[in-house]
Amino acid sequence: MALDGWSLRHPRPLQVPPTAPPRRGVRVSSPARGWRILPNMVAPGFIFGLVLPLILPADTSKAHSNSWMVVLDPMKPGGPYEVMAQQTFGRTNFTLRVHDVLFGDVWLCSGQSNMQMTVSQIFNATRELSNTAAYQSVRIFSVSLTEAEQELEDLAKVDLQWSKPTSENLGHGVFKYMSAVCWLFGRNLYDTLHYPIGLISSSWGGTPIEAWSSGRSLKTCGVPTRGFTQSDSVTGPSKNSVLWNAMIHPLHNMTLKGMIWYQGESNINVNRDLYNCTFPALIEDWRQAFHRGSQGQTERFFPFGFVQLSSYLSATSDDKFPQIRWHQTADFGYVPNVRMPNTFMAVAMDLCDRTSPYGSIHPRDKQTVAYRLHLGARAVAYGEKLIFQGPLPEKMELLADRGLLNLTYSQQIQVKKQDKIFEISCCSDHQCKWLPAPMGTFSAQTLALNVSSCRGTPAAVRYAWTTWPCEYKRCPLYHPSSTLPAPPFIAFMTDQIPGDLSKLAK
Repeated sequence: MALDGWSLRHPRPLQVPPTAPPRRGVRVSSPARGWRILPNMVAPGFIFGLVLPLILPADTSKAHSNSWMVVLDPMKPGGPYEVMAQQTFGRTNFTLRVHDVLFGDVWLCSGQSNMQMTVSQIFNATRELSNTAAYQSVRIFSVSLTEAEQELEDLAKVDLQWSKPTSENLGHGVFKYMSAVCWLFGRNLYDTLHYPIGLISSSWGGTPIEAWSSGRSLKTCGVPTRGFTQSDSVTGPSKNSVLWNAMIHPLHNMTLKGMIWYQGESNINVNRDLYNCTFPALIEDWRQAFHRGSQGQTERFFPFGFVQLSSYLSATSDDKFPQIRWHQTADFGYVPNVRMPNTFMAVAMDLCDRTSPYGSIHPRDKQTVAYRLHLGARAVAYGEKLIFQGPLPEKMELLADRGLLNLTYSQQIQVKKQDKIFEISCCSDHQCKWLPAPMGTFSAQTLALNVSSCRGTPAAVRYAWTTWPCEYKRCPLYHPSSTLPAPPFIAFMTDQIPGDLSKLAK
């Protein structure tokens, strides 16, 4: 039997999923030297090199567990290699050969429909689909849409086995097979790292975070155990944990470099106020599960990137989208932070798409999303010194006698004046109202806001606190060289940096 196109994680010891259980005597060879049997596991026969983790029949092992595995010592990135496994039963030998095996970094991509969109649905699709020849060392894998009531140990079904990228499997259809964001993110990483990248797509449109969360993490946030969410924003499975059980937990034995996530739209009307707990809890729970499932080979705090929600043409003018964007950062306004360590964020509120044939909630510019994500990965996952997030204010000074609020930013800012994107919370007679705070003078790192319209006491300031903050790439604040947009924020006047404004953010 022969298999092709696997992509394996480096430089840690590696695990390869089995194709069939052995009887007795398993021998596997590879170009590497060295092998290690994991504790409390028994391997019958002679083992050399890379050995598949296989299930033994109960009568062939006296170990406490009927499963065992041998993991290969760290390998340098590259390939292709061939891995051969030989199983002996009596006088009969069975051989499994895996061809075209690459060693590199594996990233898992998950979320709802904006992660699920394929390359055929994005801007410049024809050009992007034709640009695969130079990326044959980027391997892709897509999990089928499946739900389960209990945690599965293996995937029930796979849409796309490990494959080389082609125009057919990247553009298979509308919301089918390979994620465009995932593919473009991996392609950008390959252009930087110049070694193999493996990408696993496991997404389902119209799904709330509760479906992707284990019961453990939902309990942490007080989400009802037997929850079943119903909302216009939820079109996919919504029962608690059903996608964690079927589409994420079966992968937890894999060795990963990191994950990226694009989800939140379906929680606009579903447990929105809990998202500042459920999202950090999901990250923490996934990290624990993958670390333990991989026998410690996946880092305990592996890098986790996500996309802050883009814009949406809504019939109402409420602030549900801004609240979700804020909660995506655990109410800090930026990442990494103490509640979300080793994370990175791609701001997407300026990537709106009024004419998207899939609805404005599905903007087609996934290239910029992936580019911004890959900057975060280069900084957080690979330790590169670069700017990967837009400017945030680090100091505020109210000059009440002059009717000004001065903001000092942590980075240089590129400014295009807009009158209504900043707002001031003006309080009098125990009531507060948000008023526009027009942008005034500015310098390389400072910006003055006109707050003279407030006849009471200015209590807070917020930026881009609306579902549709600006037109495509025309928000007023960017970093001048990286062109990364300033993220939305809300802050008390007493804060030096954005903080928790739950009372004002309602």
